[in-house]
Amino acid sequence: MVARIFRPTRTAMQSGKAKTRLWVLEYEPEARKEVEPLMGYTSSSDMRSQVRLSFETKEQAIDYAERNGIVFRLEEPHAPKRVRVAYADNFKYDRRQPWTH
Repeated sequence: MVARIFRPTRTAMQSGKAKTRLWVLEYEPEARKEVEPLMGYTSSSDMRSQVRLSFETKEQAIDYAERNGIVFRLEEPHAPKRVRVAYADNFKYDRRQPWTH
């Protein structure tokens, strides 16, 4: 079973960088999820999909995977684009898209 080592990106609902500094080791799903017919819950027989380990550095995550014989795939984070837009730019006269309600 293959594990992914990555740094999570921030969600679309947050503007801060909370929970993006740690590196995460997470197993890729081995079995697909199924809907349980009686109650309608989504479940899987894959117990490793519940394991999510956090590490301070990438090297610690790689070292842990190698010590425990875990095959892993490393995903390097992309550099974020810095877009600085002022609130006043929403109301500029020569704006690309017209501002309407």
